[in-house]
Amino acid sequence: MQRSYFDHNATTPVAPEVLETAVLCLGQVYGNASSIHHFGQEAKQRLEAARRQVASLIHANPTDVVFTSGGTEADNMAVLGVARAAVADARPVHVVTSAIEHPAVLGPCGQLEKEGAAVTRLRVGASGVVNPDDVRAALRPQTVLVSVMHANNELGTIQPIAEIARIAREAGVKLHVDGVQALGKISVDMDSLGADLYSMSGHKLYAPKGVGALWIRKGTKLAPISFGGHHERDRRPGTENVPGAAAFGAAAELAAHTLGSESERLATLRGRLENAVLERISGTGVNGSRWNRVPNTSNLYFDGIDGEALVIALDLRGFAVSTGAACSSGALTPSHVLTAIGLDADRARSSMRFSLGRSNTAEQVDALVEALGASVAHLRRISVHA
Repeated sequence: MQRSYFDHNATTPVAPEVLETAVLCLGQVYGNASSIHHFGQEAKQRLEAARRQVASLIHANPTDVVFTSGGTEADNMAVLGVARAAVADARPVHVVTSAIEHPAVLGPCGQLEKEGAAVTRLRVGASGVVNPDDVRAALRPQTVLVSVMHANNELGTIQPIAEIARIAREAGVKLHVDGVQALGKISVDMDSLGADLYSMSGHKLYAPKGVGALWIRKGTKLAPISFGGHHERDRRPGTENVPGAAAFGAAAELAAHTLGSESERLATLRGRLENAVLERISGTGVNGSRWNRVPNTSNLYFDGIDGEALVIALDLRGFAVSTGAACSSGALTPSHVLTAIGLDADRARSSMRFSLGRSNTAEQVDALVEALGASVAHLRRISVHA
């Protein structure tokens, strides 16, 4: 059976060029980047080259990029780090975020509440886009951080980060942006965005799992969330994952070279998928705004269908899709993102996320539409007779 992968927002396959870099480093660059001998300095050179590659993709200064174990650690480092730095200065803490953030942001916000901080979770409308005016209205004298994602992992909607950054800056509040689902899909420029912290993850753009980064604007105060040695300019202790960082760097360079053409290609395929589904399968629609999204992501509902059953049905036909965030797979409650934009529980549970990537073709999209039509018809038929 030919299998097609339409779940790139969950993770991406490692690109051949990136795999080559990772294998080379694993086999030959085995020194500790903190060691002063030849082998250590070779590792250090690889690490710093990767830092420059990642920084180049976001048009930033390499010295402001800190390597982490992934997007979740980067988010935690930003949210907890800024808030606890304020606590250390004996300041009351209030954080503003949105109801559609990834659990890697909502989780540390919940932890801060347990530690006595106040958190405002902004509601969003049916479009799935945060209103900057709501951010302005939520600010208090005690607000130390605003955290809003760049692109939503389930809907693909792009948030008005530059406008939110202006509001935060005027109030003297730091802005953290979870950029995990935007990096490599749309152009990212730190000066244009105006954020103070930006989280990234390697495995969302064809690098291995287990490596990410946090960009920290110079002068941003962060309290540590882990303790140990003086690695990463005292930002993150622990021996650096040089093969992972090198692979992330290679993936960042690959993304920089292919961003324009690949974004256009994926947007065309996404449009082909959505138009065919809406035309050929009744009781369907697009969740969130159809405009201003990352080019590879589509979230569709199929009324009368259980989403998990459709995932299984499509997998049996050779297509990998998801009902939403992989980190929430198996949850009994419907997606917090879909309920936040106003979907009732039944429609949220009938929704599917399709996220395209480098390997997908028009032929695969057409075959997916055929499989969707047959699977939806079958599931609706058996639900009527159940």
